[in-house]
Amino acid sequence: MRKWKSRMANRKKVRRKTERDSAEIIEGIRAGIRSDLAQAITLVESNASRHFHVSQNIIQQITPLTGKSIRIGISGVPGAGKSTFIEAFGLYLCEKGHKVAVLAVDPSSSKSGGSILGDKTRMEQLARHPRAFIRPSPSSGTLGGVHRKTRESILLCEAAGFDVILVETVGVGQSEAIVREMVDFFLLLVLTGAGDELQGMKKGIMELVDAIVVNKADGDNKARAEKTAQEYKQILHFLQPATKGWETKAFTCSALHQLGIDKAWKTIEEFVYCTKETGVFESRRNEQKKTWFYTSLKDQIERMFFDDEKVKKQLPLLEKSMRVDEVSVSMAVEQLLDEYKR
Repeated sequence: MRKWKSRMANRKKVRRKTERDSAEIIEGIRAGIRSDLAQAITLVESNASRHFHVSQNIIQQITPLTGKSIRIGISGVPGAGKSTFIEAFGLYLCEKGHKVAVLAVDPSSSKSGGSILGDKTRMEQLARHPRAFIRPSPSSGTLGGVHRKTRESILLCEAAGFDVILVETVGVGQSEAIVREMVDFFLLLVLTGAGDELQGMKKGIMELVDAIVVNKADGDNKARAEKTAQEYKQILHFLQPATKGWETKAFTCSALHQLGIDKAWKTIEEFVYCTKETGVFESRRNEQKKTWFYTSLKDQIERMFFDDEKVKKQLPLLEKSMRVDEVSVSMAVEQLLDEYKR
């Protein structure tokens, strides 16, 4: 009995902590207090309706403080040294005076609802840096949910003063397309052996990126890495560039030895300058807002539908009828929609 009371008391404390006044959290975000930023992201990620309304109030209030960062998507084939690269790149930017936030898109964790990342253990130096913030985030459901939660986490980080946001993709395939719709610049990390790699790499992914970086260009592997970068340059000539007016770059680096990290940043700076001059930068961000709006709208409509009590009651009955072929799938859908409309 005593243990039960203790657990209930702890739950109440956690609930009170989570449901702090949103104005207080916003004030903390403005001041760059990490615990308040982390709490706001937790509210954004929560599936509880009470947290959703609190988080949306926070997002609405901090929106004027957003939009001033450079949003960079980073993906990579397995074994390409993505964590090493992100840590080296993040530390390089921090030493240049930037504030860096690392977020993760993790659709592969949707079955369990938890994050499969261990970023803070994989990037120990960056995690300890006072100018960096790392947040491994689970998707906890649909890809639409990933889109909304990561987008809002980006806005919260911007409001907290982070001027470079690194969005890391963990899954493969779908997550690259999701991240492309959130970031300004998309970088793909690869290994030597372009011919072999391309056999397992979809053309569509190649057309999403603004730069391809061949990592681990050091020691005996340096010459092979340079050759691979040249092969990618030739291949890219035959593909549609991801960004209008920008020629996708391909070059080498060694994240382990911090070689070529500066070139990656100079490439991004050149990209931002060029796209802002032509208006492509702002145009892409506006298009991304539109995509975000429709994705969020669909996600919300789906949530409302399945939360409806009549739908909840009718679903198992229709499932049973379909199993014994009493009703077709299409007819079951029609019946369920009619029930919802009533």
